[in-house]
Amino acid sequence: MTAPRDPWSDPDSPTEQGAPYSGPPAYGTAPYPVPGYGQPGYGQPGYGQPGYGQPGYGWPPPPAYGAPGGWPAPPPRGPRRPGQVITAAVLALVQAALVAFTSAYLLLFASVVLGIELDTDAYVDPRAADIADEAQVLAWLQFASVVALLVAGVLALNRRDRGTWWALLVALGAQLLLALYWVVRIVGLLGDVPEADDAVPLLVFCALVFAAGPAVGMGLLVARSSREWFATASR
Repeated sequence: MTAPRDPWSDPDSPTEQGAPYSGPPAYGTAPYPVPGYGQPGYGQPGYGQPGYGQPGYGWPPPPAYGAPGGWPAPPPRGPRRPGQVITAAVLALVQAALVAFTSAYLLLFASVVLGIELDTDAYVDPRAADIADEAQVLAWLQFASVVALLVAGVLALNRRDRGTWWALLVALGAQLLLALYWVVRIVGLLGDVPEADDAVPLLVFCALVFAAGPAVGMGLLVARSSREWFATASR
């Protein structure tokens, strides 16, 4: 018995006809449907007010925050002090500081002259001794005017009555009288001294400078707003 011939052993031998080619194998439809991807909508997102309702899952409700209590309303502000009154009071306080300084210097001068006359045998011009006595008296008078300026200025900044208006007006007026006295005395004492011709105008100018602040303060006090401010409280 002969074995069947292998067709690939002899290339000249005819090959056996096989089954015809039927194309690529067919794959069945997948058992899962293909998801559909529609066109996404790009609308305006809605941001609504979050609702703070009753929370779930047994949590307690949030505390209610009402208006803060316990703080009383601020009291209504009273009428404002006029600027003229404040300026006049400040000028009085500044004048008090200047007069206190010059009065201390004047008192020192008088004390030195009188001390030389009393403690030594040196000759002192009687006229100089008289001027020293006068300067000592004026120094103490000016110290008293300093106290009046301080009291009246502080009262004008804190009180509102007719008496305060008069106190400040009189304190400033006293400074004008003192400045006028110094002008008269400077001219009377040094006017006849040839060596003091250049010093007299300077000293007179200094005395007038001391009168400038009180003069402005009095002008502000007699203004209508200042008078009405102090007069209204006295009714």
